[in-house]
Amino acid sequence: MADSVTVGGPRATAWSIALSVLMIVAGLLAIGLPVVAGIAVTAVVGWLLIVSGALHLAYAWRAGRAGAVVWEILLGLAYGAIGFYLLARPVAGLASLTFAVAIYLFAEGVLEFILSFQLRPAPGTGWLLADGIITLVLAVMIWSTWPSSAAWVIGTLVGISMFFSGITRLMLSLAVRRIVA
Repeated sequence: MADSVTVGGPRATAWSIALSVLMIVAGLLAIGLPVVAGIAVTAVVGWLLIVSGALHLAYAWRAGRAGAVVWEILLGLAYGAIGFYLLARPVAGLASLTFAVAIYLFAEGVLEFILSFQLRPAPGTGWLLADGIITLVLAVMIWSTWPSSAAWVIGTLVGISMFFSGITRLMLSLAVRRIVA
């Protein structure tokens, strides 16, 4: 029987390191070209919405009651229409996604702010309060400069996320490589 370390160990860590480097490079490119990255994200979201809409339509007949079937069909059509809109008008779709991100961050910040006061005597709630405040500030910054912020918000945020995910994956892969060796 083959040892699990030799079967997937060094080769798997080499692939993981390579993918980590690609994530870091893609993150840097997204940060450097935020409009291109934002439009790419818009296209991905558009396709996901179309697929989701098609699945809602396909499974609508399994909803049972007539009212549930109608709502599933309407939901599938709405997802599909929004997906086609994002693909047909990617710049306008990017502006819409940016506005949605601002709304999401605002709601998240408010909820974190409230939660920090509800959990107040517990240790670490100061971090939750700080996170809520920072998230609210970010939401207001995006919203106050919208729609011009659409040119950089989505691509930059995705780029930062990919960059740090790549760094994290690289560090974990290098740690595994040291352990395996």
